[in-house]
Order: sequence, then structure tokens, then C-alpha cells
Amino acid sequence: MDNKNSTILLAPEVRQALAMHLPVVALESTVITHGLPYPENLQLARDMESEVRQQNAVPATVGVVDGQIYVGLDESQLAHLATGQNLVKVSVRDFAPAMVRVKSGGTTVAGTLLAANLAGLKVFATGGIGGVHRDAPFDVSTDLIGLSRTPLVVVCAGAKAILDIPATLEVLETYGVPVIGYQTGDFPAFYSRSSGLPVSARADTPEQVAQIAQAHWGLGLNSAVLVCVPPPEEVALPTEAVAGAINQALAEAQAAGIHGQTVTPFLLQRVGELTHGSSLRTNLSLLRNNARVAAQIAQYLR
Repeated sequence: MDNKNSTILLAPEVRQALAMHLPVVALESTVITHGLPYPENLQLARDMESEVRQQNAVPATVGVVDGQIYVGLDESQLAHLATGQNLVKVSVRDFAPAMVRVKSGGTTVAGTLLAANLAGLKVFATGGIGGVHRDAPFDVSTDLIGLSRTPLVVVCAGAKAILDIPATLEVLETYGVPVIGYQTGDFPAFYSRSSGLPVSARADTPEQVAQIAQAHWGLGLNSAVLVCVPPPEEVALPTEAVAGAINQALAEAQAAGIHGQTVTPFLLQRVGELTHGSSLRTNLSLLRNNARVAAQIAQYLR
């Protein structure tokens, strides 16, 4: 790994790609450390990187290994995040403690945004963003703050379905974050293709997305451009089928006193159990699809 500065280490492939103005796509790592069990987590990490490469772009999975922030992980580092013990979830507030205490962990959407921006990347693919939690309007994910102040294109499948989606969209509007539907006018609901709520604008090609982002940043605005891609039709779940599972999982979390950073992993796991694995299949498919779309967009943002 080559040293960019004292804070971030870039993988040689990522450094070379940036120097040559080749397309690079940032990928988060909490899905590896906290989202899936081994070996599914490691396989997903490899699959997402493969999707990016198949579109002639360079993947840059972001993570913290032994107190060092990396943009671009090698196979041994991916394996460490997939199998290691006492791994931490690294959002913006957690970088410095992880560095000082020489911890390893996966970066959230907000954490990945920070590291990717410091490294000079312009495109980032994830599954679903964090947002406003249901029945807890003051529990707002740092992801939304990160989106408001970091100029990257962020490709996602909307907000995680366990969240208050209308409130999340209101916060994004307040922060001036463009919410672009990719080949759709509806905001996706993560597992489902539509939440029934509109996006702020639509783009039908990767080039259109890039043009919107460049125009947005050209006005001196420094927020992300959120690109929302519905999950593939063949794996998308009906909204009604997911709603019951989510409501039951939320009730169980409340009864058990689960809160803070542990809420989302619990809910996603429980929804997976209640849907007999259907939600997990959707999650894996949309992550791979988002990586593919992000790599296509990155061709126009070098």
C-alpha cells in the first residue's frame, strides 16, 4: 500500500487509477463486518468488487485495519474484516478512537464518504442509507449529515426499509441533497421497488447522472448526489410482504430494549428470519447491482 498522507493509505491500484483519471468506485465495509455472517460476507465483498471490475472500473473498499484507514483493501485485509473478532462499526465520530486504539472495523456510509472524499473519489456504492428511525424522530443517522456535506455520487437502493422513509426524505430535502431516481420516478424502499414517494428528479443513463452531479457541484454546492436504484425486479419483494416482518421486528427490538448502533443489525437479521431468507437474497442482489451501476456512472466522473 502506498501512503497518500498520514491519515489515509491508498491501495497501489487505487492510487494509480486516480493518477491516470480512471474510474474508481468506493465500497463500504460494515456490510462485511456487521451485516452478514462468514463466509457470505467475504463472498459479497468479492462479488461487489468483481461487478465494478466487469464495468472496467477499479473498486476501492474502505475499511480500518489495525488503526489505519485504507481506501482499497487487499484479499488478506478483506478476510480480516470478514472473520476478525471485536471489530468496530466506524462512522465519522469513530475514526479517531479506532486509530488511537489500533482497532479494526467496517466503515458506515458516513464513514466511507469521509474517507473516499479525502482520497479524491467521486462515486460510492452501498445498499441502503441510514435515516430517521421510526417512532424516534431525534434518532437520525449520521449518514444524512455526511450526505449533506460530501460531494460524491452515492448509489443506493433508497433508505433501509426499517426506517421512517418520509421523514428521511424530508431531512434530505432540508439539507439540499438531490435525490435522483435511476430509471424511476419513485423512491425505492430497499427491498421493494417503490416506497410510493417521489424522488426530486429522474435520470435514465449513467451520463445523465454524471451531468447532474457536475452541474450541482459547479454551483458551489458540496452535498452528495443520491442516486436511488430500485432492486432488480426478479428479487424485489412486495411492500406488503416486508411490512409485517418489519413491524414485528421493530416491536421485538423495543421490547428487548435494543437501541443505538445495535438496532439496525438486529432489525435486518430479524427481518431476514421472518421472510425466510427472501430479504437477504434481495439485499445481496441489490448490492451487486448498485456496484455495477456505480461503476457505469464512474466512467463519466474521472
